[in-house]
Amino acid sequence: MPTYKGISSEAFRHPLDRQAELALRSLPGFDFVARKFVEFFVERPQLIYLMGNTIQVGPRQYSTIYQMFRECVRDLDIYPEPALFVEQNPLANSYALGQEHPYIVINTGVLDLLNEAEIRAVLAHELGHIKCGHTILIQMAIWAMSAASAIGDLTFGIGNFVTQGLIYAFYEWRRKAELSADRAALLVIDDLNTVMTSMMKVSGGSIKYANECSLQEFIRQSEEYQGLDADGLNQIYKFLIYNGGRGTMLSHPFAVERIHYLRQWAESEEYQQIKRGNYQRTTAAGAVNVEAQTAQNEEVETLRRQIEELQREMDRIKRSKSE
Repeated sequence: MPTYKGISSEAFRHPLDRQAELALRSLPGFDFVARKFVEFFVERPQLIYLMGNTIQVGPRQYSTIYQMFRECVRDLDIYPEPALFVEQNPLANSYALGQEHPYIVINTGVLDLLNEAEIRAVLAHELGHIKCGHTILIQMAIWAMSAASAIGDLTFGIGNFVTQGLIYAFYEWRRKAELSADRAALLVIDDLNTVMTSMMKVSGGSIKYANECSLQEFIRQSEEYQGLDADGLNQIYKFLIYNGGRGTMLSHPFAVERIHYLRQWAESEEYQQIKRGNYQRTTAAGAVNVEAQTAQNEEVETLRRQIEELQREMDRIKRSKSE
């Protein structure tokens, strides 16, 4: 597997991830929520829970998984090494969180469903989130939604600042952040088919009928999904589904959409240059701070206007329901 010594997250970060984050940071209320997050958030209780209710991976605990994990940490040049936990959960899922002490949780459903190369792709994906500094913003989003929905003194005074537009922006950024983590997985695994197969299996894979699943058919499905945009109404439906049309906002893009973006990048000169060792370097671990930054480019301003338009439309729908 290739090792990218000194690589900066900016070398592989997806531009949509960058634009969505800048749009999020520029919205009214974000700066206030960020300050309150730093003031009140404590990550130790979650680590205590994981230590008490999961298995921490190490040299003598899931040693095969730990060896793969250490290699991925080395290949993305991440220091210090995050903690890794395995949780008993049949759902094929994993996540990365933590600010001062970042950690990854991988469900037993992933270990049972995927082969070793695909598990490595999942680990590299989650490490990509840590490398890009995504975990603090993900944690902030979870905390802000929870605190805003609490009652009484538990709101920390942020309830009035978490607008529908800010919620939308958090979810929009979270979905785009996945595209950067997918790129990290491809860099580490250096095999596009393995990364795509892991996505296919997590979407609807079966241990019993694994031999009846075809990656090429899933790629064809991805292309057909992109073709749906030829009908403007389908674009509206996609937008609504992502943003609560089925009852909840989605934190991840559809797997067929992630495959589309990753295939594009795998064919790009940017990817080839990184593989040759020509990439942006850094001397420090990447991290996203919580200070507000000013959006300067046209793409960010466009996304910001879309967020504001969505909030106005949601307000209109709420008013019409109340009448």
